[in-house]
Amino acid sequence: MVRIASRGGARLRALPGISAGILSAVLAALPLPAAAQSADSFPARPIKILVPYAPGGATDIIARIVAAKLTDSFGQSVLVENRPGASGNLALEAVAKAPADGYTLFVGNVSTNTINENTFAHQLQIKPSRDLVGIAKLVEIPHIIATTAGFPADSVADLIALAKKDPGKINYASAGLGSYPHLDMEKLQKAAAITLTHIPYKGGAGQMIPAIIAGEAPVAFLNLSSALPHVRSGRMKAIATTAPSRLTELPNVATMAEQGFPGIGTNAWQGMFAPAATPKPIVDKIYRSVAAILSNSQMKEQLSKQMLDVTLSSSPAQFQQLVEKETHAWGDFLREAGIRIE
Repeated sequence: MVRIASRGGARLRALPGISAGILSAVLAALPLPAAAQSADSFPARPIKILVPYAPGGATDIIARIVAAKLTDSFGQSVLVENRPGASGNLALEAVAKAPADGYTLFVGNVSTNTINENTFAHQLQIKPSRDLVGIAKLVEIPHIIATTAGFPADSVADLIALAKKDPGKINYASAGLGSYPHLDMEKLQKAAAITLTHIPYKGGAGQMIPAIIAGEAPVAFLNLSSALPHVRSGRMKAIATTAPSRLTELPNVATMAEQGFPGIGTNAWQGMFAPAATPKPIVDKIYRSVAAILSNSQMKEQLSKQMLDVTLSSSPAQFQQLVEKETHAWGDFLREAGIRIE
């Protein structure tokens, strides 16, 4: 009688008259566990990337660029699906609950994957830092304070003066409750002792921009990738940048620090995630493919022209550590500021 452990860890029941050689042959024919075999054959069918905003914003832009290149490198279609709503939480929860096989991915940012865990702790059915695993930090984007072209303020000081003259009369746009454009403006209001009225847009920059241009919500912290074409066309105006120094693209626009408000404004990153239980070999394979795409000099130049600065993480583990660190940091800020989304 022979007892031989199966590849999955279970033991085959010994059977009289069956030799060890026959049992070994049977075991050799058994399929390997998913974690062991999946990386070699992955992907064997199309991959879906969920984006938590409407088309047109920076998260959507980088997701579509990477998806197109992954399609080429994998030989399988990599499709982008926009699923806006609930400040990105609809897409977050959908990915966290998807099969952990690498075929459902997520491209999000500092709002969806570090801030939301704190601001929506009582509404979320998941915990992003636990239920999703970071694959790669992709790009980082400087922000500006953007206004409607005809808005009567050309600086932060002008904005503050207008807000103090008519408290609560000026609307500002954000990518949703608890998003970093919302929290950055909360920081500015607190620092400047002013009151503005918050108008959240669930579709992110894709919905914020028309609202700013139309004057519906004439002020916002907005990523430069989405805003720059409209600033150049004269449909919007930049009155401050969040970058450490003046931007080559906007040499006449002073930084927040120059205007007396250092540390206010987020230069936000975009990153790729998968469900937390996705086998590490698959996560690593996706990372290597993404890294090859973003390390290409022509790709870097193309993204730079869209104000998307490649800041690729050195590994999935490094990106996951960044996510966890920033999740704690934003939690500390929100508690100190007394901000909570009900």
